Amino acid sequence: MVPAMRNARVIPLCLLALATAAAAERKADPLWVIVNAPDRTDDDKKEDASRKPLDVLRFSGVKPGMHVADIGAGGGYTTELLARAVGPKGVVYAQNTKTIIEKFVGPAWEKRLASPADKNVKGVVREFDEPLPPDAKDLDLVVIAFIYHDTVWLGTDRAKMNKQIFDSLKKGGVYLILDHAGRDGTGTTETKTLHRIEKKAVIDDVTKAGFKLEAEGDFLRNPDDPKTAGVFTDIRGKTDRFALKFVKP
Repeated sequence: MVPAMRNARVIPLCLLALATAAAAERKADPLWVIVNAPDRTDDDKKEDASRKPLDVLRFSGVKPGMHVADIGAGGGYTTELLARAVGPKGVVYAQNTKTIIEKFVGPAWEKRLASPADKNVKGVVREFDEPLPPDAKDLDLVVIAFIYHDTVWLGTDRAKMNKQIFDSLKKGGVYLILDHAGRDGTGTTETKTLHRIEKKAVIDDVTKAGFKLEAEGDFLRNPDDPKTAGVFTDIRGKTDRFALKFVKP
């Protein structure tokens, strides 16, 4: 066999071996398995392309057995991912306000809580000023996904909210905030009109509560977003978004 013919056969075999090894590595990653679980709903899977759940879960540091909270859980997309990640020995406090349930998520919220994947979820109906119940103590992780900006125009006492979250976390606990980025200098002025908030405004809020900024994730960033359009326009799912990981010292 001439060398050229031998190489033509060897290269595809090498590529197949590499692809097989990569697939095995992915399946060995418990977070990859969670995101690709066949029983996740089609609606949730449609959100994955823009919301990057695998990156979010990895960045959060969530692990089996953790006690965590999802503030402003909405329809429960992030809640269910957290519930799957902490497993049967973990707990997820999923908070929504009464207004969110009545005006935005409705019966879908009860359906979510009743699903087998969410059996370790405790649904919480409380206002954002004090979002967590008294039994939510020594938490490992608290997540606010794309709703921190709403707490501004809703008139939430954010200092009070962040303090309660601080007090509910154990030492070394993580406070993860994901949101749509506003332009530099806009602060909180476009939270209702464009549903955006300047990253610096969030950092200022949260560090005043005693948290330390540990890391920033770039997996949701979009440098091509001029940040001048509302997030519910044609740019939906393509906004420049930040991921801030704070830690309780």
